[in-house]
Amino acid sequence: MTQSSLIIPAPPVVALPIEGSDQRFPVRRIYCIGRNYGKHVKEMGGDPREQPPIFFMKPADAAVPDGGAIAYPPGTKNLHHEIELVIALKSGGADVAPSAALDLAYGYAAGVDLTRRDLQNEAKDRGQPWDASKGFDASAPIGPIRPAHLCTALGGAITLSVNGEVRQDGLLADMIWDPAAIIAAVSRLWRLEAGDLIFTGTPDGVGPLVRGDEVAGDIAGVGSVRFRIA
Repeated sequence: MTQSSLIIPAPPVVALPIEGSDQRFPVRRIYCIGRNYGKHVKEMGGDPREQPPIFFMKPADAAVPDGGAIAYPPGTKNLHHEIELVIALKSGGADVAPSAALDLAYGYAAGVDLTRRDLQNEAKDRGQPWDASKGFDASAPIGPIRPAHLCTALGGAITLSVNGEVRQDGLLADMIWDPAAIIAAVSRLWRLEAGDLIFTGTPDGVGPLVRGDEVAGDIAGVGSVRFRIA
């Protein structure tokens, strides 16, 4: 199919920077996992022993490169930050074994799952889906993707600060499900493909953002993400 045969122009491909390269990483889908750090499960009122991680999605164009301003989204009075390790896939498959899962990873990045917490809480109370609370415009700022062979660790510190004040301070090693287990679990529900991103959950310390806040997220051995709420 050619561009001229389309009734409207095809939307542009969302593509993210790759650390140390002029090339960019095209985004196909964004999968997200919730309830993957025990302390965060507890701060949200759950029991990590009884509540395994859950999955949800964001649209591909929710991903935005870091370093710029993100508009405070409409429809909420309680926008929250959630710093997360992001896995970028170079290949895919279905029913992937955990032992082979990391072979699918092109690299990793620091990302923030922005959340309309008030809408999420209302959806939980009513047994409704989380789409409006998670999948809105510019809800997935992501730092440069670092190729896997350059990532020095996948168990170190994961932190987020707002206006220089540390809000979230955890360890990737505290994940309930590690990256290999997450990739394998997602592949049992959807067929993964090259270009997919997977957000892997957030440690405790999530909290509100307001207009003017400067947000800085860092993951040891992986990279950083920076943005401002406009």
